[in-house]
Amino acid sequence: MPAPSAAAKTSATRHDMSVILVTGSYDHEIRFWEAWSGICSRTIARTGESGQVNRLAISPDKRLLAAAIHKKVNIYEIASASSDPLVTFEGHTMNVTSVSFHSEGKWLVTGSEDGTIKIWDLRTSHLHRTYDNVAPVNDVCIHPNQGELISCDQAGSIKQWDLSDNICSHELTPAGDVPIRSVTLASDGSCLVAGNNKGQCYVWKLNEENTGLPRFQAVTRFFAHGKYLTRCLLSPDVKYLATCSADTTVKIWSISSNFEFKQEKILIGHQRWVWDCAFSADSAYLVTASSDHTARLWEMSSGETVRQYNGHHKAAVCCALHDGAG
Repeated sequence: MPAPSAAAKTSATRHDMSVILVTGSYDHEIRFWEAWSGICSRTIARTGESGQVNRLAISPDKRLLAAAIHKKVNIYEIASASSDPLVTFEGHTMNVTSVSFHSEGKWLVTGSEDGTIKIWDLRTSHLHRTYDNVAPVNDVCIHPNQGELISCDQAGSIKQWDLSDNICSHELTPAGDVPIRSVTLASDGSCLVAGNNKGQCYVWKLNEENTGLPRFQAVTRFFAHGKYLTRCLLSPDVKYLATCSADTTVKIWSISSNFEFKQEKILIGHQRWVWDCAFSADSAYLVTASSDHTARLWEMSSGETVRQYNGHHKAAVCCALHDGAG
């Protein structure tokens, strides 16, 4: 996430390489931050509207922010100063726990404690499809091929949903009924990592259907945290895994070519639970959000905090970062 280089000559290019950093909190506010100065540049106060912010996602073109707020999803225009959403997606009956954009920004996928996964068409603003997972959904990610979803739930299951066939095609239950809290897919589709409520991480190699090998091939598992694990996230370059926990730390694990995970660093500084994290496009920085009301920007090479973002009045529980090409 370096400052714009000489290559960013035109204002259009410079805007394209801009850094969008957003946090959401139990104080109901959504805040945009200047990554390097630490200044809050914009607050969506949501006055008169109830519901805490659970998850945030930035569209690939940097135009839209999706905010999962209690049972609904608000879509905000990032370049606008308005605190009013462009559109609101309503249909979930309980907390929305995850939100992700399709790579071309055509649709949005959400998961909820109501046991459903929904796909929303951003062009028509309508609900496109609902998958019935039954158990409360804790996290959903989109496969880089954009044709499959991977979800995890409170009953301990990880499921692959095929967008073309409209079915659940694979199911994994690595630890019986221990709830799976978070799932993350490698940007190259090579592996899947899942973290559960007991701090355990499970890793699968993903094989193509035509290889004759199992789609999900278990390769390793390891104990990441002694307390509740809240988020696991693979870096864009697939060289690192970040795990966030109730133990106030974030751990950074290096990944070898044969999927061996080795603890590289422990990021220490937050005073309470760390809920969420987001990598910079070049995998050199990590943003984290914590119950201590702050977010932090960490430099991966040193493991040090380079910026702290102060302004939320309650727990900061979600963050999103987009500093790549829009």
